[in-house]
Amino acid sequence: MKKLIAIFCVIFWAGLICGISFLEAPLKFQAPGITIRLGLGIGQLVFQALNKIEIVLLLIILACSLPAPLKNICSILLFSVTILLMIDSFWLLPLLDERAKLVLAGHAPVKTYHHILYIVIDTIKFLILVALGFLNLKSLHHEKRYS
Repeated sequence: MKKLIAIFCVIFWAGLICGISFLEAPLKFQAPGITIRLGLGIGQLVFQALNKIEIVLLLIILACSLPAPLKNICSILLFSVTILLMIDSFWLLPLLDERAKLVLAGHAPVKTYHHILYIVIDTIKFLILVALGFLNLKSLHHEKRYS
């Protein structure tokens, strides 16, 4: 049962990233009447909520998966997505949040690479989660086949 919960959380997490980062975030600025300030305000709320949900999902996945040696590909992928989420949570999102606050206050912050880095990290997290979900589903099918 723990493996099924972990697989669900992995696939759900990948879906959240796809839906929010790759669909909602760029589309909201195309909606009629949405200003940069309004879009940034919505984005701050949505990405703060997404980050909290990602952390909860990761904790559930880890609780269902550990202890696992860092010798198989699934463990390495899980470790990698954990590191990427920590980079997002404790370094990148706070920087982007401060930048959004400057814009919302009417200031023009200096251009940085942080937003592009966030997109790259989210893309890598998404790909890792898809691979992790696929590998776990495959191993689940393999276990059922030979038991």
